[in-house]
Amino acid sequence: MTTSTHPLPTGTPAAEGVDARGVLAFLDALEAAPDIEPHSLMIVRHDRLVAAGWWAPYTADRVHLLYSLSKSFTSTAAGLAVAEGLLRLDDPVISYFPEFEAEITDPRSRAMLVRHVASMASGHLVDMAERAYALDPEEPVRGFLLLPPERDPGTVFAYNQPCTYTLGAIVQRVTGQTLTDYLRPRVLDPLGIGGTAWWRDRSGREIGYSGLHATTDALARLGLLHLRGGEWQGRRLLPASWVAEASRSHVPTADGTRTDAVPDWQQGYGFQFWMSRHGYRGDGAYGQFCVVLPEHDAVIAMTAATEQMQAVLDLAWEHLLPAFGPVPLTGEAPDATAAADAALGERLSRLALPVRAVASAPPADAAAWSDARFTPEGGTCPQQPSLTGVAVAPSGGGGQAGAGWVLTLTDDGAALDLGFTGRGRTVDADLAGQLPVAVSAGWTDADTLVADVSFLETPHRLVVTCSLAAGTFTARWHTAPLGDGPLRKVRAPRG
Repeated sequence: MTTSTHPLPTGTPAAEGVDARGVLAFLDALEAAPDIEPHSLMIVRHDRLVAAGWWAPYTADRVHLLYSLSKSFTSTAAGLAVAEGLLRLDDPVISYFPEFEAEITDPRSRAMLVRHVASMASGHLVDMAERAYALDPEEPVRGFLLLPPERDPGTVFAYNQPCTYTLGAIVQRVTGQTLTDYLRPRVLDPLGIGGTAWWRDRSGREIGYSGLHATTDALARLGLLHLRGGEWQGRRLLPASWVAEASRSHVPTADGTRTDAVPDWQQGYGFQFWMSRHGYRGDGAYGQFCVVLPEHDAVIAMTAATEQMQAVLDLAWEHLLPAFGPVPLTGEAPDATAAADAALGERLSRLALPVRAVASAPPADAAAWSDARFTPEGGTCPQQPSLTGVAVAPSGGGGQAGAGWVLTLTDDGAALDLGFTGRGRTVDADLAGQLPVAVSAGWTDADTLVADVSFLETPHRLVVTCSLAAGTFTARWHTAPLGDGPLRKVRAPRG
C-alpha cells in the first residue's frame, strides 16, 4: 500500500520553531519506558513535517491498525454527509431506519438524535456492543436501538461502540457507499492519502468504530485538515462549522469513576474526538494517536503498542510542548540549533525496536531440534486458542541445520510457516508471503527456543516459547488483539 500520492512539505525543526532537543528527549523517554513500544512518530509544525521516524521493523509505507482512531475518520465522513444535505444532526436516529419503526417503542430510543450518537451521548451508561451484536448480529443497529437507554439521550457520556457504528451505518445508508468509497474522492485523495483498508461486518458495512488500517502519514494529514479548519492547500474539503463542532466538548467525560491517573480522558468528548488537556485528539487502543494542537499550530501522529496510553500523552506534554517555540527558534546560537537538528535527523533515521528474543545460533545438538514438534502447555493456549501446534525444522529440509530455520504454527487448522535465522530479525518472514510479519527467534539455552513474532500491520506481537524437554509451547501476546480470530487475520483486510 502506498504511503501517499505526494509528500508533505518538510522543514527543519529550528526553522519551524521546534527545539530538536525536546523531540530527542521524547524519543529517549518513549524508549526508556518499559511498557511502551513505539512504532512511529510524525510531527508537523506550521504545515511542515519537522520530524518523522519509524521503529524497525515498522516502516512508513505499511498501514497500521488504528482501532478507535478509526472513529475520527467516520466523523469526517459524517461531516461531509451533513454538508451535502444527506444527514441532519437533529434528526432522530430511527428516522434513518424506518423498517425498525414499529418495534422500537422505548421513548428514549426514539428520542435519540444523530448528534447524540456522534457525541457518545445515547443515554446508555456502558458500552452496548456485546449486547447489541447478541440481539442482532446481522443488523447491530437494530440490536442497539432495542436496548433502552438508562438516561435521556444527550445527558450522559458512555464510550459506546454502537454509537459510532450507527453513525457510520447512517452515512453508508444515505450515500449508498462504504465509508472509504465516500471519503476517497472527497477527502482521502485530495489529502494525498494512499491505500487504506477497513474491517467489514456481515452486512458488508465498514464498521466505523474500529478496523481502519492506514499509515502514520494519513493520521498526520487528517490532523492537519482539522488544524486548518477543514481546508487543504486553499481548497475547502470539510465545513469549518463541522470541524468546530467535532473538536469541542459536547458531553462531560469526568464522571467520578476515573481518577487523575487518566486526566486526558476527563476533558470531554466531541464528535468522535477526545478533548485533551492540550488541544484535542483521535486515539485508538494500544497507542494510536492523532493529536491536534491549535495553540501550537502543530500535529503529532503516532502508532504504538502499549496499554499505557496516558503515559504516552504525559511524555508528549512534558517534552514536546516546551519544544514548540517562536519562529525562528531564538535563544540559541545557529550552530547549536543546527547541530540539534542534525542529531535528531540522524536519530530518526536509525530507530529500531530491540530484538526481543535472545537470538543465538542453534545449540550444539541442532539435530535434536530438526522436525521437533510441540503441543500447548496445559493442553490449550489461553491467549490464542486457535493455535494448537508448533514445529521447528531446518529451512533446507533433510534434517540438517543450515543457515535458516522454519517455525511452523498450526493455527485454526492451517500451517503458518515462518522463516528465521537464529540471528537478528527476519522481516516478511511468512514464507507464503500472505502475512506481513517480522520474526526474531533464538535459543536461550539448549532446551528453549523463543520466537518473537510482530504482526506488522497491527500493534500486536506474539511471543512463542518452545521447551524441547517437555515437548510443549506457550504463546502470549504483548498486546492482545481485540477480537477473536486466527493469526492469518491479524493483518489489514485484503480485497
